[in-house]
Amino acid sequence: MSGGVDSAVAALLLKRAGVEVAGAYMKNWINEENVLGDCPWQQDIEDARAAADHIGLGFEVVNLMQAYRSRIVDYLLDGYRNGLTPNPDVMCNREIKFGVFLDYARDRGYVAVATGHYARRIRLSEGSHGLFEGADKNKDQSYFLAMMRPEQLEHARFPLGRMTKPEVRQVAREAGLPVAEKKDSQGICFIGNVRMQDFLRHHVPDRPGPIRRVTDDREIGRHKGLHLFTIGQRRGIAIPSNTDHRAYVVVGKDLEDNALIVAFEDPAAPGLFQSEVRVHDMSWLATPIQSRRRLLGRVRYRDPAIQLEYIPEGDGARILFAEPQRALAAGQILAFYEGERLLGGAVFGSNKP
Repeated sequence: MSGGVDSAVAALLLKRAGVEVAGAYMKNWINEENVLGDCPWQQDIEDARAAADHIGLGFEVVNLMQAYRSRIVDYLLDGYRNGLTPNPDVMCNREIKFGVFLDYARDRGYVAVATGHYARRIRLSEGSHGLFEGADKNKDQSYFLAMMRPEQLEHARFPLGRMTKPEVRQVAREAGLPVAEKKDSQGICFIGNVRMQDFLRHHVPDRPGPIRRVTDDREIGRHKGLHLFTIGQRRGIAIPSNTDHRAYVVVGKDLEDNALIVAFEDPAAPGLFQSEVRVHDMSWLATPIQSRRRLLGRVRYRDPAIQLEYIPEGDGARILFAEPQRALAAGQILAFYEGERLLGGAVFGSNKP
């Protein structure tokens, strides 16, 4: 239980269904720090405990700070130091919620971990389970579960998968849950309402370098650190637009020269749009795909699913998109779908304009 309305209603629904349920809050190491501004972990714990008490559940705070530091924060910081754009929310689900925390729960006799994700776990004809998009397409969170493993899915429960967000709010109000009107949290997974740039500035030292234009390699400015930028970024580059008001956009990073590569926003700008990419570190919830195949893919959480062709090559795969995709940053996650069923995910390789 995170202290929000979704996880509270998930717990309530399970209790109403006659399931033996206990509530737990995952306390992660970064919650000890308040130097970045709004990190409301203490309030979240109080809200989660109040919701559990109202439902009639036992409740505990589980200290996962050491595991979170090694599996999520180090992954995040190492990725940015190496010019990548990691996805801590996706990895938090695999490594922490349905990794360390699931192990903790099963060691204590529980059979599954339930969360407030908007996704559907459905039993398939062969007896195993598949993971499908949530019924509420505006809140579907299956993308964030793309790197889960099949054995984790067998011990996962998503009680909100067939509900819409307004329905969840209504259930919370009718039940008198103390978090019924609490706003949804924003920010890094279980860290708090912290901007990524503020988090990175606190943990990664500035390393200034040149800003170069991709068309002629001319230096047109200076940056404070490559880790503060990602592919497709327009704001914060500190380079004025040209006379016809075309703005610059980040299209690449030269790690050897510590240079930020920019171009004017244009579909033809090298590195900004891609029809073909390499992916690696595939993770499958379904049978691994080992031959050329047409699938659907989602390149970001809020992006619509798009058609692609998956071509296995060596220890990775080549992806051919039906339409060019904007700002595919190395380190981010590509989720694979067949219809509404989530098949798995992979990590984008380097983007060199």
